[in-house]
Amino acid sequence: MKGKKNWKNLLVRLIEDTIIRRGIKDERILEALRRVPRHIFVPGGDKNPEIAYTDHPLPIGYGQTVSQPYMVAYMLKELELTPESKVLEIGTGSGYNAALLGLLAKEVYTVEYIPELAERAEKLLKSLDINNVHVFNRDGSLGLSEYAPYDRIIVTCAAPDIPDALVQQLATPGIMIIPVNEGYYDMLKKVRKNANGSIEIFDLMPCAFVPMRGKYGF
Repeated sequence: MKGKKNWKNLLVRLIEDTIIRRGIKDERILEALRRVPRHIFVPGGDKNPEIAYTDHPLPIGYGQTVSQPYMVAYMLKELELTPESKVLEIGTGSGYNAALLGLLAKEVYTVEYIPELAERAEKLLKSLDINNVHVFNRDGSLGLSEYAPYDRIIVTCAAPDIPDALVQQLATPGIMIIPVNEGYYDMLKKVRKNANGSIEIFDLMPCAFVPMRGKYGF
């Protein structure tokens, strides 16, 4: 019981000592982080919430992870979300990032390859009354064409290359954040589709993500 009472203090400490200190100052993102209890998305987090409020990726089963909190916040910052954004997420995983997206954007479509994870994430999102996030059990490397275009696309697994299907489903203008495998490491990239339809790609930072699965994955 004591652990359950302490999770908010653990969360505040993580945000203040790590997220803000490492340069994330966007108040909308910080407020979303404060509102989402990360421990409920981590297996065992209800009994031991302290494990969820460290700045590390954590296993969630099926060979998948929930990303490091700083990386989550950084990717959200680079996504340049507005309250009117329509977002596609590839790789629902635990549902934690989708929950944050639901607080930051107008509508979120999230695709998970593993059915058990999709089902669990959907239940957790409903338990938090986050009703603008729509979960699909599909091949995320193909995107979700029936609801395209998307103002923003965020990919939480490393692709062998930037899937053309995702570029095509990105609105004009639009932004996509995606890790791409470059051999010994992954590189987080920012894809910007300009108003004239031209594409710019920027390298943001080296990173490590689970591999993308599906037709255009590994």
